Amino acid sequence: MAGTLFVVATPLGNLSDLSPRAADTLRRVAVVAAEDTRHTRPLLTHIGSPARLVAFHAHSTEAALRNVLRLLAGGKDVALVTDAGTPTVSDPGAELVAAARAKGIAVITIPGPTAVAAALAVSGLAGDRYLFLGFLPRRGGERRRLLEVVARSEWTVVLFEAPNRAADLLSDLAQSCGTDRPAAVGRELTKLHEETRGGTLGELAGYYAEAPVRGEVTIIVSGTGRAPREAVRPDPEELARTLLAEGVSRRDVADRLAEETGISRNSAYRLVNEL
Repeated sequence: MAGTLFVVATPLGNLSDLSPRAADTLRRVAVVAAEDTRHTRPLLTHIGSPARLVAFHAHSTEAALRNVLRLLAGGKDVALVTDAGTPTVSDPGAELVAAARAKGIAVITIPGPTAVAAALAVSGLAGDRYLFLGFLPRRGGERRRLLEVVARSEWTVVLFEAPNRAADLLSDLAQSCGTDRPAAVGRELTKLHEETRGGTLGELAGYYAEAPVRGEVTIIVSGTGRAPREAVRPDPEELARTLLAEGVSRRDVADRLAEETGISRNSAYRLVNEL
């Protein structure tokens, strides 16, 4: 019979947060697939686990994935862990879970710490509905698009960021959402120097521009409290007639139609040629 893949949540920092069930699982499995074996080895030593460590992270090759699946198919139980928190929550592992499920291998969750819930709980902001966006791209159009998503969200938004980029993200958020938007910054959650600082985005951006951030960072941004209004797209035929009357070339009109009305380029070219 095939083994079982256990998706095990590990402490954010304080080792006492490892649940008895998680510790028991890590002692019983034959193999632990870890994001960073150097980080996980002290945890296994701490709980007396004899499990063999193999690396499985965001940049693992297809061969590494096949190796874990081969271990499972051979009857060995495998625990998937990341450096801190719950695997697949802005951490590697989803590909392995999906592949195991596709092969009929049992996948069992061993729940526990996650920085998302931990930061929400102490932020003072609404947590009944929230949007988790993880790490934003460092630059470019996709970063601008997601910043706009944060600005328009009616719900609280949770973001992760590296400490050396946290000040820049807070500045960008203040610019996109407005300096008065309530927010909170949690860092080093469950660790010795844990800190959660609340305020407006303007206040937080100013504070962390002068006080460099240390440790893992979770940023919570208050939602608008109202559903975003959908932009009304122009009527394709009306827009086409207007642009053609202005002397815009048919090719450029078709491109504008596709971009501004959302219809396909083929439909846009067909409409222009029919007018």
